Amino acid sequence: RQNFIHLCNPHLEKMKEDILYHFALGTGTHDFPTLFGDVKFVCVGGSPSRMKAFIAYIAEELGLGSPGCDYPNICAGTDRYAMYKVGPVLSVSHGMGIPSISIMLHELIKLLYHAKCSDITIIRIGTSGGIGLEPGSVVITRQSVDATFKPQLEQVVLGKTVIRSTNLDEQLAKELMQCSKEIGQFHTVIGNTMCTLDFYEGQGRLDGAICLYDEEEKLQYLKNAYESGVRNIEMESSVFAAMCNLSGVKAAVVCVTLLNRLEGDQISSPHDVLVEYQQRPQKLVGYFIKKSLGKV
Repeated sequence: RQNFIHLCNPHLEKMKEDILYHFALGTGTHDFPTLFGDVKFVCVGGSPSRMKAFIAYIAEELGLGSPGCDYPNICAGTDRYAMYKVGPVLSVSHGMGIPSISIMLHELIKLLYHAKCSDITIIRIGTSGGIGLEPGSVVITRQSVDATFKPQLEQVVLGKTVIRSTNLDEQLAKELMQCSKEIGQFHTVIGNTMCTLDFYEGQGRLDGAICLYDEEEKLQYLKNAYESGVRNIEMESSVFAAMCNLSGVKAAVVCVTLLNRLEGDQISSPHDVLVEYQQRPQKLVGYFIKKSLGKV
């Protein structure tokens, strides 16, 4: 049975046209089924340049492109997000933090719905701070937790607090873990990911413009996080998990750790090392896509 996108919004059916403003796309100006109807895999990440690099990488891996081939930005009419497509793969940037990825996901989910896509898998690939892991380790998220280690997204809607689940697809996480074992190139774990509202105080850093706690308090907080099952920290996974759950979309988060937060706050690895680290999630997800399409 094909699984189609589920929209939790009855008002959309009454609209003559749906303008996806932040993508510079609309149902009145673009033929969504023709443009996107064959999409099966959507990969999202913070940086536009990283998502362009990913589409070039996956195109070559799937034999759908050649080295040096240029891929046009589908959202060239705006500077908010970037979107690239090759074959059944869509690559979209989402910026930094919950508000930015939330806006992107609202429009992405509607895009996939209008395109009549089915059996979609959405994977966030990104970077993060690790807890108790060597830099360069890859974390596949079991569930996203908030800054109090609860697996939930707390959101205020019409003045009322709404709590949404942030669990991710368990079977998909296991499949990705198996892919990492088959690749055998880097250390990978399945663990909880803490999603915060801020890069500095929200993540217990000592190097922000404001810090009203000491190093001992910071380390105790991070150790508590580790004991609760948290293995990395980033700023997008909670709303990503919640919105994919509500839309009936199979989803995963795959992030590389750039440092061990128990040992420091600032990223000090050389640029070339960081570039190689950042390629690890795309290698893992690229292998998963190839395997899913029977190309391994």
